[in-house]
Formats: sequence, structure tokens, C-alpha cells
Amino acid sequence: MAPKSFSFPGIFPALLASSLALLLLPTPIIAVHDYHDALRKSILFFEGQRSGKLPPDQRVKWRRDSALRDGSTAGVDLTGGYYDAGDNVKFGFPMAFTTTLLAWSIIDFGRNMGPELKNAVKAVKWSTDYLLKATAKPGVVYVQVGDAYSDHSCWERPEDMDTLRT
Repeated sequence: MAPKSFSFPGIFPALLASSLALLLLPTPIIAVHDYHDALRKSILFFEGQRSGKLPPDQRVKWRRDSALRDGSTAGVDLTGGYYDAGDNVKFGFPMAFTTTLLAWSIIDFGRNMGPELKNAVKAVKWSTDYLLKATAKPGVVYVQVGDAYSDHSCWERPEDMDTLRT
């Protein structure tokens, strides 16, 4: 028995009908993105990751001061900066990279940030104040505060941490 073959004229009506059916389906509504809200929430996230003595204008009200003795075992003040990745460790190089990109964003897009511009500038200052402390001793760069291994073995608020902070 010879195999059946499809001829184009034979399947053309079916192709045409299915194509028209797809075209007549309701088109999805294109979502309008609220970039100002996304920016506000992004900067607010930075405030939630702050370490050290928090300022009076801290918008994340459930956060309190934390890690006020960072660097004390080495005889240096390493308070401030940002915690990394939802844990209680501060990694200097990722923080410096993030701060650089945030500062660059302010330079390029600050005029479009509206009321969040002042919060973005505060976020950069919070980080740069810490990074200056981490490089204040000539010939020394403190690149990490906290023990990642012990910190990643527990889950606790920065205000309650009891892991090693050297």
C-alpha cells in the first residue's frame, strides 16, 4: 500500500482556518510597568540590608541597630555597610560593585528618579562610608566581616546574631 501524501491544496483550508482562529483570539493586555514603584522598593531593600547604627529616617521600621562592634577585635571600626544576600555577613567587593552601579545609575538617571533620588544618594553614602572605613588603614583592605560558614548555618535577624564577627 502506497503511503498517503498530503497535498498543499488539501491542507490549505485547515491552515487558513487555524491561522484566522489564532488572529481572532483576544489579544493580551500589555501591562504598564511602574518603574518609580520598582525603584522605590529597590532602594527600600537596601535600607533593609543596613548594618550598624541606623539613622532616624530609616524607613524600614522593623529593623534596629546591629553589629555595633564590627571590627573591634582587630582594633578598627567596621560598623555600617550592607549585609549580603539576606545573611549577616558583609562582603566588601560585592558591596563595592553594587555601590558603583548604584552611583552610576544616579549619574545617568538621577534626573528621572523623582523623590527617590535623595534615598538613592543616601544608599550610596551608607556604603561608601563603610568602604572608607574598610580601607582606612594604609596597605590594608578589610574585605569581609562575619564568618560565612557559621552564619549560613543559622537563620537569625541581624539584631540577634551571635555568630563570629571578625
